[in-house]
Amino acid sequence: MAQSLNLSAGFTGLISLAQAGFYGIGAYCAALLSTRYGVSFWLSVPVGMLIGGLIALLISFIALRTVEDYFIICTMGIQVILFSLMNNLSGLTGGPLGISGIPAIRLFGVELDGKVSFLLLSLCFVIVVWFLLRNISRSGFGRILRAIREDEIYTQSIGKNVYQAKVISFTLTAMLATIPGALYAHYITYIDPTTFTMEESIFILSIVIVGGMGSLLGSIGAAAFMILLPEGLRFLGMPHEVAGNLREIIYGLILIIIVMTGRLQGLLLWKRGRINK
Repeated sequence: MAQSLNLSAGFTGLISLAQAGFYGIGAYCAALLSTRYGVSFWLSVPVGMLIGGLIALLISFIALRTVEDYFIICTMGIQVILFSLMNNLSGLTGGPLGISGIPAIRLFGVELDGKVSFLLLSLCFVIVVWFLLRNISRSGFGRILRAIREDEIYTQSIGKNVYQAKVISFTLTAMLATIPGALYAHYITYIDPTTFTMEESIFILSIVIVGGMGSLLGSIGAAAFMILLPEGLRFLGMPHEVAGNLREIIYGLILIIIVMTGRLQGLLLWKRGRINK
């Protein structure tokens, strides 16, 4: 999810808070297709990507008319709408009760219901998405996206179709976000709307920021760090009465230090470059 968001937020500068919504679209597509129609995971993934891409394409015609802070607020509204649809379309999504009984993924007739086998499958998808986004970032289209991030007006002045590039970037981001949704649904075997909230979108955006905007490997490292850090804090041996609150405080302080250190390093490098120049 963090890698997919890096395509729009990191490469293009389109910071989106609707990532969890598209994540949920992938999960519900996989859940509905497998439980109601017996469709396998390998077919539900491309179907989910297609549906997520079509929804993102329609949304982009409106959302990408806005810029910067207004675009962020617009994607926030999109996230709220998608969550509300998942929560209220009871006949389709099961509403607050969700969907249960999602079957395990089968590969060559073997069920991938173990943790190790599912981890290996997930890593394969991570590598494929990383390889795809790395090639995009090194292509001519990727250079256009980075140019838009740095100076949109200049990019438009040299004859590049900025609006079209933004639409493609936002749509591809949504399509890739549906893949982990399908994986999640088949791994947990039960989904409900509470997983696909605004808080999840903010958390994914935090991973991208901590790992470095536009850094695919940074997203992988930051995801591992931000997931494992709270678990590691459980072994500090703090009193049970205050352990929960102290862990949250320490976690927040560590994130603040990381972000501030990164900014300070960037500031020092900038000053050094100015002095050398």
